[in-house]
Amino acid sequence: MVTIRSIPSTPGSLTYTDLPWIINHIEDRCTLCGKCTSVCPTSAIYLGYRRQRIPQIDIYNKDRKTSYRTFAGIRQRLDVEHRCIGCGMCSMVCPNEAITPVLNSNDDRLKFHIHQGGDAWKRGGRRNSRESLLDNIIFTRISMLTDPALDAGRHEFYLNTILGRILSPEEYLKRKEKGQWIPPTREIFPFIIGSMSFGAMSPNMWLGLLQGVAYCNEVLGIPVVMATGEGGCPPWVLKSPFLKYIILQIASGYFGWDEIIRAIPDMQCDPAAIEIKYGQGAKPGDGGLLMWYKVSKLIARLRGVPQSVDLPSPPVHQTLYSIEESVMKMIQSLSMAWGFRVPVYPKISGSNSAKSVLNNLVRNPYASALLIDGVDGGTGAAYNVSMDAMGYPIASNLRECYLDLAAQGKQNEIPLFAAGGVGKNGNVTQNGMALIMLGASGVHIGKYVMQSIAGCLGSERNRCNVCNLGICPKGITSQNPKLYRRLDPDQVAQRVVDVFQAIRTEMKKIMAPLGRSQSLPIGMSDAIGINDKAAADKLKINYIC
Repeated sequence: MVTIRSIPSTPGSLTYTDLPWIINHIEDRCTLCGKCTSVCPTSAIYLGYRRQRIPQIDIYNKDRKTSYRTFAGIRQRLDVEHRCIGCGMCSMVCPNEAITPVLNSNDDRLKFHIHQGGDAWKRGGRRNSRESLLDNIIFTRISMLTDPALDAGRHEFYLNTILGRILSPEEYLKRKEKGQWIPPTREIFPFIIGSMSFGAMSPNMWLGLLQGVAYCNEVLGIPVVMATGEGGCPPWVLKSPFLKYIILQIASGYFGWDEIIRAIPDMQCDPAAIEIKYGQGAKPGDGGLLMWYKVSKLIARLRGVPQSVDLPSPPVHQTLYSIEESVMKMIQSLSMAWGFRVPVYPKISGSNSAKSVLNNLVRNPYASALLIDGVDGGTGAAYNVSMDAMGYPIASNLRECYLDLAAQGKQNEIPLFAAGGVGKNGNVTQNGMALIMLGASGVHIGKYVMQSIAGCLGSERNRCNVCNLGICPKGITSQNPKLYRRLDPDQVAQRVVDVFQAIRTEMKKIMAPLGRSQSLPIGMSDAIGINDKAAADKLKINYIC
């Protein structure tokens, strides 16, 4: 008698068909070199032994025999912690094309098993939906006879925008004659590298971005700027001439600001701007979170915290109790720290109260702009329920604020900047220019930068998306030297240059048929249309079909 022993069944038991990604391994091609198992970020595969039964039948003698063979091969783990994330690093390093992850065509049952230890599931990346309203907005005002169209290849275009409060010509001349204070402004490229902190990103990634931004400014004349996110930046950057290309962010955790304040007397130049973060579009109501996996010795020193501890930020600034107090205290204090020479503006998550924040900024002479972060914004670590079911779409929220400014006659005074889902499906210039025509003076891009510049493997279908765990297989969001050394800063810098040159070319291709060359088409909503009647009515743009 043979006793068949089954695998113990538990509430968290999984099979291959329950996982979103299944490892397809061709044993005949495999040489057991071990490269795939060494690069797997979640240790989803391992080298194991298997005993295979080989039946032997002698037809003439009617004898049945059985032999066995034992062989080594690649096996896939089935527990949640070591699930395959579909990054494909195994197939990249395999010399014989013997292994690759395959998307499971069955229902993904992993989402029913991801709650481990009583903690709600959280991940990096962004929401799983691939839908984007911005992709459906097209540019309809094509000038042929009534207005002169321009040659995008030979005509001169002014593609920059202004960051900072813009006075009316009368007020500007009046203040200049009397020697009064004039709000600081910066002429920048309208596509800004959004807030991704030194800590969330690896040192090599951050350095490559800064190198590329510096080249765009100093060699190509494209005034690209980048925001730091919470956590400050390396001390040498604060004392270098590259600081003028950086927007320093201060958030509710105040991480990294001890280094920044101490460096002010030694700064060779002022930063591009100061961004006060009150909220993130992907997780409104939550503060930031840098998980302990990524708090290396360097990050701990910069942020003034112990090494290898979670760094959560409060959901709000603990010293502020209202937007009015925020405007009066934070904005004026930070303006004063740099002698009122640097633009200071808040970053908020898209919400029904965005117009209330904006109206308070309009009344404060020291407020320079407003950045609204929409629901599709990327994040380093957020709960699934926040990313999938909370937030406000950026297009309608931005449009409401711009029309509110227009009703007050202030649309040319306080610039609005938008973020959240720009380039989500690769159409970065189309999405950005659509937001500009809805009223934005510029847009912040984050995940598109990582995917197009550093080769991020994450997707809206929940591929990879382990940015928060510090095991990024490309080394983009890891503080582990063994991982981030895979990323060459020089190649990152080259890709930064390539991407922004391409964006500049596409901007000209969009602006040329409009007959617009000497200024951005900010608020030029009669030039765009959409084939969704409800969206057209909400955004007050043309309905086309």
